[in-house]
Amino acid sequence: MARILILEDDTTFAQLLEGFLTKNGHEITLVTHIKQSFKLIENQEFDLLLIDYRLPDGIGFELITHTRNLGIFTPIIIMTSFNDVRTAVKSMQMGAFDYITKPVNPDELLMVIKNSLAKKDSQDIKAEDTDSDFIKGKSAIADRLYEHIALVAPTDMSVIIQGESGTGKEFAARTLHQQSKRSGKPFVAIDCGALSKDLAASELFGHVKGAFTGALNDKKGQFEAANGGTLFLDEVGNLSYEVQIKLLRALQERVIQPLGSTKQIAVDVRIITATNDDLLNSISEGEFREDLYHRLNEFKIQLPALRDRGRDLELFINHFIGLSNRDLNRNVKSISPEAKAVLLNYDWPGNLRELSNVIKRMVLLTPGDVAQLSALPDEMMISVNQQTLPGSSSDLKAVNEQNEKAIISETLIKAKYNKSKAAKMLNIDRKTLYAKMERYGIE
Repeated sequence: MARILILEDDTTFAQLLEGFLTKNGHEITLVTHIKQSFKLIENQEFDLLLIDYRLPDGIGFELITHTRNLGIFTPIIIMTSFNDVRTAVKSMQMGAFDYITKPVNPDELLMVIKNSLAKKDSQDIKAEDTDSDFIKGKSAIADRLYEHIALVAPTDMSVIIQGESGTGKEFAARTLHQQSKRSGKPFVAIDCGALSKDLAASELFGHVKGAFTGALNDKKGQFEAANGGTLFLDEVGNLSYEVQIKLLRALQERVIQPLGSTKQIAVDVRIITATNDDLLNSISEGEFREDLYHRLNEFKIQLPALRDRGRDLELFINHFIGLSNRDLNRNVKSISPEAKAVLLNYDWPGNLRELSNVIKRMVLLTPGDVAQLSALPDEMMISVNQQTLPGSSSDLKAVNEQNEKAIISETLIKAKYNKSKAAKMLNIDRKTLYAKMERYGIE
């Protein structure tokens, strides 16, 4: 049985659909206006959205955009009263799984629904496995993040995505691409941290046979491979100074020159970059070109660390338990108070990626329906202040140290990891700050 939301303003037709699909084992929710559907998908989960194209307060495309902005990838079927190929193509480009024309043939409708649900099982599960480190929360910080993504995605502005490891920078880049006018063109991702200095230029711009030792054949660079689409450069701060010069020229002149070639190739590529560190620090240390930074930083998106997402943490824990139950054939329904206290008080340096792994391990080690403290990794038990656990005695020194660590970490974030500025804000000298950072394991 699938939970299906039907958005249709023709109430007679909608009731006919409801009756037919209910008889075929589906659970149906009916709405007649787009605004009603927005509220429902924000608060309920559906397996399929069946939506009319023309509605009293807008068009069906608005719901497609809204769901994708929320990070929801529920299959969507568009219904249109006329066989308009352009409408169908546009709806598919925007993320609809399929479309069907009115008058609706019952057998065709069942087939389209079956195919869409099958695609959800085969494709979206894979997407969840790779993208679940960037699920949308309900906090104010999450709302602002998606507002920024929705705002800049349709433009051709270069974007820097900044955030700690595990916050989902590549997924954010893919979301920007999917919501852009380039969504039908390639999305090419490169981990600049994995490129050697000798091969980085070849990887980005290509080379011709004989350009250097080992260049046995011509090779197309990733700029050329991404032509018309989006090129995502992860950990862009790791590029050598020489490659940065070539990258700046490519962005300014929209041409590349493969190594060993005299030929210039025109390219039309949107650049999205990502970094764990603030590139301004790299500029001040002479490791990153300031002119390239300004070319890349037409818009910056800051991905929040998990420890800064407040009540979202519990939402993410429940989400990953559901995924792990499905993947591991388990039935964990709750977490013991002791285990939950550890999960909520741990600082999650690996962010959502670490949380996903910890929850999967916990579910695997839980044969029953209640996860216990013993299912959590030992290193978490060492890291978390034991005095925060229910029933434990107080230790004033440990509590004070925990508070001091939190204040230092928060101040470093506010100072964008400028240690001199952070020391002044904390009213201590740099030497004391470095000593406390080393003591508490703050990097």
